[in-house]
Amino acid sequence: MSDRQTVDMYFDPMCPWAWITSRWLLEVEQVRPVDVRFRVMSLAVLNEGRDLPEEYRRLLDQAWGPVRVAVAVQEKHDQAAVRAIYTALGERIHLRRESIDEQLYAGALDDAGLDPEFAAAATDATWDVPLRTSHAAGMAPVGMDVGTPVIHAPGPDGTGQVAFFGPVVTPTPRGEAAGRLWDGVLLVAATPGFYELKRSRDVDPTFD
Repeated sequence: MSDRQTVDMYFDPMCPWAWITSRWLLEVEQVRPVDVRFRVMSLAVLNEGRDLPEEYRRLLDQAWGPVRVAVAVQEKHDQAAVRAIYTALGERIHLRRESIDEQLYAGALDDAGLDPEFAAAATDATWDVPLRTSHAAGMAPVGMDVGTPVIHAPGPDGTGQVAFFGPVVTPTPRGEAAGRLWDGVLLVAATPGFYELKRSRDVDPTFD
């Protein structure tokens, strides 16, 4: 298959596992005919009304800011800008462990070469309308009992579409290892009736 295929990955900037998956997909772009398009979903929206541990609830309360900034950029700019703001937010949140506040948003927007006024979106609930629309588009093919990352991709023969949660992996596969993982994930995801492959995680996310 020589023609390049567009793959959508739905992310919440706060999720460390989605961050690693996104860096893996950037590796996949280099070794397979794949162009990744990053789209916004929201763990806060997904978990509305659920009985959650207090620590995770506090995390989700913080998550509204980054995801609103990301969706504001998604609504106003092209895919290159979405990729840039996701990378900038992710580096500050996951690699530098910065506090989730206005300074982080301003710094990430500057890193991404975007208007600093987008930082105001973090506390502007009007952005929740397009956020929920983007979130719904991402979750519709996979259901609501998964989180992020969610990936939508053409089938292995280039036709149809497959959608799935994951992969959850650490550290980031690089080079041809990234390509082989992509081949395998796409194969199982496209198998009719295949739903789940899972084992317990015994390590924390590793960022490299």
